[in-house]
Amino acid sequence: MERVNSSHDSKIVAYWDCPTGIAGDMCLGALVDLGVPLEYLIAQLKTLGIEDEYQLRAEKVHRRGQIATKIHVDVTAEKSADHHHHHHHTPARHLLEIENLIKQANLPQKVQEWSLAVFQQLAIAEGAVHGIAPEKVHFHEVGATDAIIDIVGTCLGLDWLSVSELYCSSLPTGGGTVQAAHGRLPVPVPAVVQLFSQGQVPIYSNGIEAELVTPTGAAIVTTLAKSFGKPPQMQLEKVGLGAGTKDLPIPNLVRLWLGKKESEKLDESETVAVLETQIDDLNPQAIAYLSESLLQVGALDVFSQAITMKKSRLGILLTVICGLDKIAICENMIFQETTTLGIRRTIQERSILKREIQSIDTVYGQIRLKVAYKESINQPITVQPEYEDCAAIARQHHLPWRFVHQMALAIWQEKNQS
Repeated sequence: MERVNSSHDSKIVAYWDCPTGIAGDMCLGALVDLGVPLEYLIAQLKTLGIEDEYQLRAEKVHRRGQIATKIHVDVTAEKSADHHHHHHHTPARHLLEIENLIKQANLPQKVQEWSLAVFQQLAIAEGAVHGIAPEKVHFHEVGATDAIIDIVGTCLGLDWLSVSELYCSSLPTGGGTVQAAHGRLPVPVPAVVQLFSQGQVPIYSNGIEAELVTPTGAAIVTTLAKSFGKPPQMQLEKVGLGAGTKDLPIPNLVRLWLGKKESEKLDESETVAVLETQIDDLNPQAIAYLSESLLQVGALDVFSQAITMKKSRLGILLTVICGLDKIAICENMIFQETTTLGIRRTIQERSILKREIQSIDTVYGQIRLKVAYKESINQPITVQPEYEDCAAIARQHHLPWRFVHQMALAIWQEKNQS
């Protein structure tokens, strides 16, 4: 399959159909089945600098009569032996170390952003389960190698296919128990339950008593999927089948549907995280300090609303909008500066106008204006003089702020109509 390039009037969308759950290797298998070259993945993953820890291979297998691609991430024996017998030679990989591996690798920008966001999502879930900060989560050495290859490889494959929107079906819970590093755990394991909660995933039981959704698979879809449920409207072009390891009563496959849909709008859009928490036992001045701090570390917007909570207690609803790469730092700051015990998170897409800063000269001095354009028409939609520039002139010359603001708008309009 040739590499897909989306035209200006359509975009590539993908849908994970997960009747038997999802795991990182199943994601990779479906992508290779769709035509992503295994050689491309191997070459790109080499830039992470951990190629001596694993081997990546693919094979065609049958699952209940259906042929699919099975991906194997074979962790090398030396690495495994090193882990069991010479622990001091393999330092624990925490979130920051994995993030540094990804940042230092020569990966496409979108792949880097997606991979970092997935690992942050996974670390936040693991941290919540164990009661520790995300950056202190210890990824088991051999498991970490698997997770790095599965997550970065999946992001590479989606980027190679030029996928701009990703959706996912509801996910089966599975059942029974599974042996883990901390002993025998119920299925779904605690990290997966936490990811279901973080991603507000619709779940159901398909009656299969086995581990169907792994933490890596859950982290990938809860981070990258725009929404969960039915397939989006699209012109279906191809389906890739990624095989799971176990033999189950129904074919153990994840199906990745790939297609195109007409662009609904020509405006630019971006994916953002919306973080929310309500607080009723904190000095409001702490919220003011926190808001400034969040904006300084890169939050896109911070606002609060007065609310009435249970037992008629007055409280504050704090809302923070940030990029996916800022989720961890914003959540850590909220926990550090407030008394909240939990933060809700939703991943949303927002349309944004193209914007630029222009300056005008007035008799009182220079004023900057924020000019916003709609991408489909090269004409300004909104023009707003910068508040601080107007305020400085108003104070200096003892003028009403409103007068300075209106003057700046009038000068800009006259200048741009001539």
